[in-house]
This record gives sequence, structure tokens and C-alpha cells, in this order.
Amino acid sequence: MSTVYSILATILAYLIGSLSFAVIVSRTMGLSDPRTYGSKNPGATNVLRSGSKAAAVVTLLLDAAKGWLPVALVAWFGKPYGLEEGTIALVGIAAFLGHLWPVFFKFEGGKGVATALGVLLGFSGWLGLLTLLAWVAVAAIWRYSSLSSLVAAVLAPVFYILIGGELWDFHAEIFVAILAMSALLVYRHKLNIQRLVEGKESKLGQKKTK
Repeated sequence: MSTVYSILATILAYLIGSLSFAVIVSRTMGLSDPRTYGSKNPGATNVLRSGSKAAAVVTLLLDAAKGWLPVALVAWFGKPYGLEEGTIALVGIAAFLGHLWPVFFKFEGGKGVATALGVLLGFSGWLGLLTLLAWVAVAAIWRYSSLSSLVAAVLAPVFYILIGGELWDFHAEIFVAILAMSALLVYRHKLNIQRLVEGKESKLGQKKTK
């Protein structure tokens, strides 16, 4: 029966992750669809290019929350139903995949940075905080959201394996999920990597014309 519960939790996590809040918040606040301007990425950074900081902040928080919530619910209430770290890892990656390929939005999703952060916070508050601090440090120095995201993506599994056993318990299933998210984050930023190399990448707060 625990297998059935695990499958149901994973499916539900994917559906929650499929809520593209960049699009939902923009529609609610009467803004243009973020898939039609800037980088055309339905994420908080591109919503910021609409000129509405409030919409960007709300999008960021909700995208992070949809990654955190499924993980937290399984961690809090799953054990009586036989849901252990394996299911926690599955729902985390499922919520992340939902953001990347949302079933409610023709499988056209964002890059997953905020949602991945939410998942990490669900795995461990300390892990999420360390990864967020890495993002903020890089952004403060170089002002490239994409570079900050790439550095944070690379450091997240490094943090998890190096500090595992001290600030949090190390679990192989969680580590594999973090590695998978990190690899997908790097893959989803492949065009940003090209623009960074060419010196054409937009900085935070800078409008993107192409």
C-alpha cells in the first residue's frame, strides 16, 4: 500500500509543480504573459522585466512554495503511510519537473530556479539557506541571475554531500534528486551560458529585448 501512496504523492507533487505562477500572477495582475516578452521564460526574473516588482516577488514566493510544500507534507505526515526519504526525493523532483514541463500550460515551463530552492528548503532548511546565500552572493557581485543560478545549482549537491551528517542527515535518495535537479538547471540555462560567454547576457533589472 505504501507504494500506491508514494505514486499518488508523486503525481500530486507534479500537478502542484505544474501551476505556472508567472503566468497565473501576471494574468491576475493584468500584466502581459511573460512567455511573450524578454527571455519568454515564465519565471520571476522575466516577470520583473514587466516593470512590476510586486508581481515578480509574488511569483518567486509561490514558485518556491510549490516546490517546498509537497516535500514538507510528506516529511511531516508520510511516515505512518510508509513514505520515507525515497518518496520525499520523488515528490521533490516531481514538483520541479512540473515547473519545467507543466501539464496545465502545454508543457512550456520555466527554468525552475525558485522551485528547486523550495525543494531544497523542504529537504533541509539549512541546505536551502546555504544555496540561497550562494545565489545572493554571486548576484550581488556580478548581477547576473543566470550565473547566480548556475553557481547555486553546482554548489547545492556539493553542500549536501560535504555537510551531510552535520547540519542534516545524508540520504542517498535525496542526493540523487539534488543531482538531477542541478543537471536539469544547468541544461535549462544552456542559452544563458552561451550569452554569458559572448558577453550578451542581461543583468538583473535590465530589460531584455531578445
